[in-house]
Amino acid sequence: MHGNRETRGAGGARLMLRQRVLTAVVLLALLLATIFMAPSAMLVAVFALVGAIAAREWAALSTWARAPSVALGYAALSYGLVMLAWWAHTRSAAWLPALLGLSLLNWLWVAWALAGYPQRVRPSVQSRWGIVQGLILVVPTIVACGHLQARPEGAWWLLFALFLVFAADVGAYFAGRRFGRHKLAPLISPGKTREGAVGGLLLCGVWAGVGLWLFKLTGGPALGFVLLCAVIGGFSILGDLFESACKRIANVKDSGNILPGHGGMLDRIDSVVAAVPLFVLGLMALGLA
Repeated sequence: MHGNRETRGAGGARLMLRQRVLTAVVLLALLLATIFMAPSAMLVAVFALVGAIAAREWAALSTWARAPSVALGYAALSYGLVMLAWWAHTRSAAWLPALLGLSLLNWLWVAWALAGYPQRVRPSVQSRWGIVQGLILVVPTIVACGHLQARPEGAWWLLFALFLVFAADVGAYFAGRRFGRHKLAPLISPGKTREGAVGGLLLCGVWAGVGLWLFKLTGGPALGFVLLCAVIGGFSILGDLFESACKRIANVKDSGNILPGHGGMLDRIDSVVAAVPLFVLGLMALGLA
């Protein structure tokens, strides 16, 4: 009997691993095709659909959207606002720093809120502030992606930004497993450690070096770029922690189940919505975007 249970358990783990790998391969192929082959308007339309799915999951976490129809309407609102914002951006990009600055203010608020978890985070899930905040998570991110991809060598800049998030995640995971001793935020995500966070930031620094070579940056802009990548690595970790905090308050493990083996769409982009808008804002401050 015990042997049968162990066999079934091992089989289930292998199936889960296959699902995770297959889903990751398919998503990566679609992502690369969209970034390198789609015009900016199409990229924004596709990414807006991803954002709408994440917005629906965000609404489902909350107490203000208990009815599925409300969450679906919120997703439609998210999609519409992204497309409206992109249309406005194609007319004039002068207001883009203000939109990205709104994202920065939100993430500074998140940092303050996480320091007072769970009381300060509850409004994101249990009040109407969450309605506004969910849109702030999605809209600036996708407009920033479109803006980045539309510039010269933009596909490579956007891919670099997304892989910067990946570097923070991978570095934190492996450094945490090897060296992790001190908890980073035990009430929010017990598995994350300070050593893992440092590992994530270090790998972001290595990836920044790749960016210096790829984009041929030297002098003052190069130093600013490296510092920017380190800061974005920190915000990437912050985005992951924030979603974990919201899920704990909502008492759910995953934001959804749309991605086999990976959970919900919001689970996949929780760091992206923190990192990409601020990366583009930083590039603009450095005169690189």
